[in-house]
Amino acid sequence: MSTAKEVTSQTSYVPSESNLEARQWFEDAKFGLFIHWGVYSFLGDGEWVMNNQNISIDAYEKLPSFFNPIEFNAEEWVKIAKNAGMRYMTITTRHHDGFSMFDSKATDYTIVKKTPYGKDVIKDLAEACEKEGIKLFFYYSLLDWHRDDYFPRGSTGNGIEGRNEGDWNAYIDFMKAQLTELLTNYGDIAGIWFDGDWDKKDANWHYDEIYKLIHDLQPQCLIGNNHHDALKPGEDFQMFERDLPGENKTGFGTSESHVGKLPREVCATINGSWGFDLQDKKHKSQKELVHYLVRASGYGSNLLLNVGPMPNGKIQEEHIQSLSEIGDWLKTNGETIYGTKTGIIPPSKDWVSTQRGNVLYLHVLEKQTKPIVIPEFKAIIKSAKLFSNKSNVNTNQSKDGLRIEIPESDQNEIDTIIEITLK
Repeated sequence: MSTAKEVTSQTSYVPSESNLEARQWFEDAKFGLFIHWGVYSFLGDGEWVMNNQNISIDAYEKLPSFFNPIEFNAEEWVKIAKNAGMRYMTITTRHHDGFSMFDSKATDYTIVKKTPYGKDVIKDLAEACEKEGIKLFFYYSLLDWHRDDYFPRGSTGNGIEGRNEGDWNAYIDFMKAQLTELLTNYGDIAGIWFDGDWDKKDANWHYDEIYKLIHDLQPQCLIGNNHHDALKPGEDFQMFERDLPGENKTGFGTSESHVGKLPREVCATINGSWGFDLQDKKHKSQKELVHYLVRASGYGSNLLLNVGPMPNGKIQEEHIQSLSEIGDWLKTNGETIYGTKTGIIPPSKDWVSTQRGNVLYLHVLEKQTKPIVIPEFKAIIKSAKLFSNKSNVNTNQSKDGLRIEIPESDQNEIDTIIEITLK
């Protein structure tokens, strides 16, 4: 018997031709910029600060009056992403604190109406993305710690004073009104990135209505939902938070049995936080970040790499530097990432493979002191060479598999790529 939650999915959904084309583009794009930015950035303690510090509704409502990001420059953000080799970006239009970072008629609790800045940053970003050929996705929180109509409440935000009871159906109507605005007022939108389903796993989120609304307004728009579960009817891509597809190192990863066949996306932080955290010193190295991108690609997934801009609207200099370093790596090695699929060599702790047609790229991520042995490798090899300088690499195939010898002097500190052409 179907559960109520399953019944409310968009069960009769047939993706449009433009949606199928968008899925293919998304699979090929491989790399995007995630942006967590809101009034919470002013406190410098991450995007969950309202919940983590149990800040009352009255106190939190003072934050917008301090929020004046006069250093925000949408074109600069987009150029940073483009220089990093990113093909799209996803920005928080409304996070769990309920504050809308766009101009909305459905509520006055917005950056336009409640801050001294008074401008629609999402409009500026949409225009800058259009100008530079970067596709734009909108993150939208299903969860809301501020609005009374988010009731019955879920598993988070219950220590926040000033939350009252309300009407769940009115909340659904509010979300539909805002999603209509986002898909009507900002040009072509590449996708909607939902979050917060996990707060009330058994709620009727009216996905049949919400997903249909999105696909009716913009058929090409891809829908993803960060529910850490199997895909639901009506969704166009599957995302994985801080875990590769099928892994569960975080405790809320998606099990391998729930990894679907649709395009995939792994999201991760450039340091340890999503929103701006003044004391976060966990900045990942170039090697760690490139490995995240390469491993995601080897698992047939995009990487959506996050930055949390500061309250003045600037992205931290160390993050700009990190993104630039990835961009430099991609300028040289992007051919082995963009437009590829998972390679026929299964991933291991030391390597992954990507593939385009009959060209297989083996990414060796850790230095090898002995020849590599790929068991049960049956494909016939035409040639094998280092991607970096096209010099030949010694290989030997036997009943035990494929043996590859890479002299230590030819190995790269970050990623030694072997280009294997198959017959």
